[in-house]
Amino acid sequence: MTELTRLSAVQTAAAIAGGEVSAVEVTRAHLDRIAAVDDKLHAFLHVDTEGAMTAARSVDEARAAGDPLGPLAGVPLALKDVFTQQNVPTTCGSKILEGWRPPYDATVVRRLRAASVVILGKTNMDEFAMGSSTENSAFGPTRNPWDLERVPGGSSGGSSASVASYLAPLAIGTDTGGSIRQPAAVTGIVGVKPTYGGVSRYGLIAFSSSLDQAGPLARTVLDAALLHEAIAGHDPLDSTSIDTPVPPVVAAARQADVRGMRVGVVKEFGGEGYQPGVEARFLDAVNRLAELGAEIVEVSCPSFGYALPAYYLIAPSECSSNLARFDGMRYGLRVGDDGTASVAEVMARTRAAGFGAEVKRRIMLGTYALSSGYYDAYYGQAQKVRTLISRDFDAAFGTVDVLVSPTTPTSAFKIGERADDPMAMYLADLCTIPSNLAGNAALSVPCGLADEDGLPVGLQVMAPTLADDRVYRVGAAIEADYRDRHGHLLIEEAPAL
Repeated sequence: MTELTRLSAVQTAAAIAGGEVSAVEVTRAHLDRIAAVDDKLHAFLHVDTEGAMTAARSVDEARAAGDPLGPLAGVPLALKDVFTQQNVPTTCGSKILEGWRPPYDATVVRRLRAASVVILGKTNMDEFAMGSSTENSAFGPTRNPWDLERVPGGSSGGSSASVASYLAPLAIGTDTGGSIRQPAAVTGIVGVKPTYGGVSRYGLIAFSSSLDQAGPLARTVLDAALLHEAIAGHDPLDSTSIDTPVPPVVAAARQADVRGMRVGVVKEFGGEGYQPGVEARFLDAVNRLAELGAEIVEVSCPSFGYALPAYYLIAPSECSSNLARFDGMRYGLRVGDDGTASVAEVMARTRAAGFGAEVKRRIMLGTYALSSGYYDAYYGQAQKVRTLISRDFDAAFGTVDVLVSPTTPTSAFKIGERADDPMAMYLADLCTIPSNLAGNAALSVPCGLADEDGLPVGLQVMAPTLADDRVYRVGAAIEADYRDRHGHLLIEEAPAL
């Protein structure tokens, strides 16, 4: 590993802008790092060497010409393979899209290009973002750089592993039920789910349209805030995009001060099923917030206990509709088209061969929940629970500035450990799902290592919709306090590959 790959995004951009190093040198260092270690991790599905080097040369040419460079110009980034990128393979971790090269860029990709960020390639993920371990990828699992026998979380596990293992200082993930925050927590990095509608979904291949949200993964809170600012903002191409100014997330990350803030501890998140070491680190973090000047208040959100079953009706229902477009007729995989098969037969054969077991499970669950005679009993009731969860958040935020909880009940589990137990897998998102259902902002920041296994633990910070800056303010305070006490960030202690 070179010193260039150990720099934060802020440090990298400053070195490039100051002429200490070229963007080409930085990009080459990260591509070399990928070549050296990704055979052990499998974080990337596609490395776009030519595209990355072209983008890096453009940054160097702009600097040589005296053009002003943005705060992330020349910084390498790993992109989750759920975003369309013109003429770059985009699979969503599924055989059904193997070999597809989109004819257009997602809005997130366009904004990354506008910020002169260097996209290194596309990262592995649970198929169509359905999973909490990245084991559901049709192209094999990604491994956690802290312990190669463990998962890196999911569905953005390729993105989290790439940042945690110094393959890239920044990554983009998506969060439908915790798929940014949970992998960030178990790999010891920072992950943020912005307010729903804060980042455009145009070109984000849909799993659950009312829940999906793109967001940043990084090794520091400030790096995440800068990436958040770069990709956020209104987009007329996305009907759910919010037409309001981006919250002052960068200023909040630089503030790192919780004095006078009221922090609510969600009492429903803890106890049975939570790893003792995770709870211990969470309580340590809460105590540190109190010592840093925050007022700690216990808050009850009784409807949060119903979030998991509600989510697993709403999300599959929406996916059963969204994934109907993958039919073998227009793009991607086509199976059984021998000249005699009917359109219906080709569709059935293609979907049988192209979709994995978890995707099929959720399509069937969702189709059943939306079917005549069951819609009101299942999907309709789940949406009512969603309303109750939003009301719990509203009531809580009437008395506190932010809520906190463990990001996930346990540290990273072993690959294969939950593969045959869907319910155990789903429980990884127990703490993160409420914020997806309500649409509010949430962040995971490292808060130490679990005593039992020495693996990372994440603190989740939740804020009201469009108050994304609050999660950065609290996250930065915890990060600064950890650095002050230990002399390093958590990720710097990760075992070397």
